[in-house]
Amino acid sequence: DCYDKENKLDSIIDWPEVFKQHAHTVSKTNPFRNQLSASNPFVYDVAQLSNSDKNNKHISILKEDPYLFSRDSSNRDSFASSGDELDIDHLLRKASAGKSGRSKSVSELLDIVDARRFDPDNTASSGQILAADMEWLQNDREAYKMAWLSHRQLARSCLDLDAMSHSPGWAQTQPTDTHVVCKLNHEGGSVQLPDSDIAVHIPEGHVSPGEFQEVGLRAILNPPPSLNHDLSCTVSPLIELTLSNLNTMEAILLEIKIAAEVKKDPFSQVMTEIMGFYSLNKEGPFEKLHNCYIYKDTIQVKLTDLSRVMYTVVAVQVNPIQSLATSVWEYIHRNISIGIYGPKHIHPSFTAVFTVFGHNYIPEKLTVCDIKKGGKSMPPVVFNLWGKHTFLLDKPQDLSVSLISCDPDFEVKMEDQSKEIKEGQLKAGEVVHQQFPFSVLGTGEMHLFTFLVHIKVPNNNLVTQFPITTPDPAPKLTGMTSKPNRLQKRKEIKSAPFLLTPTVKYPKFQDKTLNIISYGVALKTVFRQNKIEYLLEYFKGDTIAFLGEDKVKAIGQTKVKEWYVGVLRRKIGLVHCKNVKVILKEQAIDIADSVLPTRNLLEQIALPFKKLTYIYSLVLSTVSERVYNWKALADVLGYSHMSLDDFSEVPADKESERVAYVVKKLKEDCHANRPRRQFLYELIVALLKLDCQGLVARLTQDTVLLTSAVKLGKCWRELAERLARLTKQQIEAYEVPHQDRSGEVALEMMWKPAYDFLYTWGAHYGDSYRDVLQDLQSALDKMKNPLTKQWRELTGALILVNCMEILRANAFSKKEED
Repeated sequence: DCYDKENKLDSIIDWPEVFKQHAHTVSKTNPFRNQLSASNPFVYDVAQLSNSDKNNKHISILKEDPYLFSRDSSNRDSFASSGDELDIDHLLRKASAGKSGRSKSVSELLDIVDARRFDPDNTASSGQILAADMEWLQNDREAYKMAWLSHRQLARSCLDLDAMSHSPGWAQTQPTDTHVVCKLNHEGGSVQLPDSDIAVHIPEGHVSPGEFQEVGLRAILNPPPSLNHDLSCTVSPLIELTLSNLNTMEAILLEIKIAAEVKKDPFSQVMTEIMGFYSLNKEGPFEKLHNCYIYKDTIQVKLTDLSRVMYTVVAVQVNPIQSLATSVWEYIHRNISIGIYGPKHIHPSFTAVFTVFGHNYIPEKLTVCDIKKGGKSMPPVVFNLWGKHTFLLDKPQDLSVSLISCDPDFEVKMEDQSKEIKEGQLKAGEVVHQQFPFSVLGTGEMHLFTFLVHIKVPNNNLVTQFPITTPDPAPKLTGMTSKPNRLQKRKEIKSAPFLLTPTVKYPKFQDKTLNIISYGVALKTVFRQNKIEYLLEYFKGDTIAFLGEDKVKAIGQTKVKEWYVGVLRRKIGLVHCKNVKVILKEQAIDIADSVLPTRNLLEQIALPFKKLTYIYSLVLSTVSERVYNWKALADVLGYSHMSLDDFSEVPADKESERVAYVVKKLKEDCHANRPRRQFLYELIVALLKLDCQGLVARLTQDTVLLTSAVKLGKCWRELAERLARLTKQQIEAYEVPHQDRSGEVALEMMWKPAYDFLYTWGAHYGDSYRDVLQDLQSALDKMKNPLTKQWRELTGALILVNCMEILRANAFSKKEED
């Protein structure tokens, strides 16, 4: 089983938020308004837009971009907490009428948390989800900065699309670092990096029968400087290869497509050699590999001296003794690859990034770290690949690059139309990018367009040119942001007729008393001075109903113990196995305190979702793809009044789009009625009523892993050592994509490598979600300072998955299913 990971996992990930603000309100509530552009390059543009658009309605809607993870997609975004969980009001209290599209943050990550309760009197109007007053932070710039960054990067679950459609792409792109992890048995196999010509081949018999080899493959875009000089140049990215098992019996093969070919003349053939280089460190030193085989533009390298982390790169070198040439380029045909990157959707003002690669690997996403606005450096932003092109370059020389719009509605400013790529940059082999800001002329309708890329040498001769077509503009969700006129409505209805029959018929949930098979009698009285969530308290002689035969391993007050999941006095929780004597139903005398209806069971086992952190776009996409009857979902959510007419204003050609509409409706209603209503909790209850247990299990695992990563912070390193025995180098490899310019991972960003690791680790279990949760619980319990002593939602999740079987057996009629 192979699992691709975009890390962003996020992926990590930078998760900024876009929202519209009235300038006069912001100037009052934000004492550092004039300097905010240092951390958000688009806040000025959005504010200016607001001044010219004061009559526009500020209706907050939910972000709809389920492009996440390799199994579903490539981006991670819309970080939120359930219900909405861990209120942002802990950071940003009170309401202010000038902000819209706010979501909740995981506020306890910050030391500046103001632990105050939500005040329902301060709830904003229906045109807002949440707004905030920052007067309490006016005298503490660092506190304000931390609060704002946390809110921007960790808490974006809702966006004002109208504001977003006028911004240059902020919040559409998150940092990613693509790599793949695969677990193979003794039969071997091949692992290929997604969207590349890079693969590793594991032969049969590489490991003994019964053992496994976990192979990780990652491409580092910038090659080692030591292999790029006059007589040497790299022609592949730096490949990081990780192995989990060194008890091997066969070598492995690494296959890479290279970006150069030695010229056919005899002198070049003799003087030049393409070879692989190997090192245990990313920076080197690199040793030559002798077991290399080249066929056309592909090299195959045999790796015999294996290590847990290895770095390999392909380079072309000239014999320094016999060669009369001044550059290795004289003996080779050198390919230069160009990637054109930009935001996911174009806007009235956006940036296209021209990127030069010294190898054939052009990633689908590119992190740009040197964005500047007003002379100030901006945080890194990730752009999507719009198009690519490869051409031959005879020698390293200065290149002049121009981007020219073929559409009169768009232009690049005259001073930005031409940029230079220096000869030294090409020799160094590093990734070089230049930014070209586009803007729309006039107030015409936004649309995709084509522009030409021209590349010239110093004598003004054209080396190559190629066209690039932009993506579509940012979509506006009609019916949520603006009302279409009657003619538009009629056209939409004609072009997208609705199917009148549902795809799937779901079983009907029945509220009835549970049929308990097994009971236990308490052998001692247990009452705790400090109450512990999800642990039952009982008197000696109490009869406790067991909701399953499986045991749960979890930490109690001080030690890890085995527990049964039971119910007593209508409360579900864990009871220590040694404190009860198991009896049959016929032996139970007084079971009045153990009676529980299915509705009460369902509502209690879903309680952890009130406090679990989730990614809204992932929840939206997963539910819309795996629920096949929008009407059934609407009914269990309390929207039985909804009909096909409600979709007339929303593009909903497919059943999944109608399901997504229902989920968005729930999200909006929960935001409007917080804290009484909580989105993820209500959604899980509804899915359980539809008997969508596989979907609930998927969401449970995703949210538990994400919440664990957020809670762990820098302690994830200890967990990684316990769960997977990661080496220091492997741990550093997870953190590298999220390091700042100082080479460190900021404390508030430490959850990103933690989630990368947990997601990869959890993927190896396949569908065994119970094992994932139980193994994670056991590992967290054994840490030096167990997180699970205070954070008990993982224990609650274990109770949920252990109760699914009895819920299905009692709440749904088998006759109806048949």
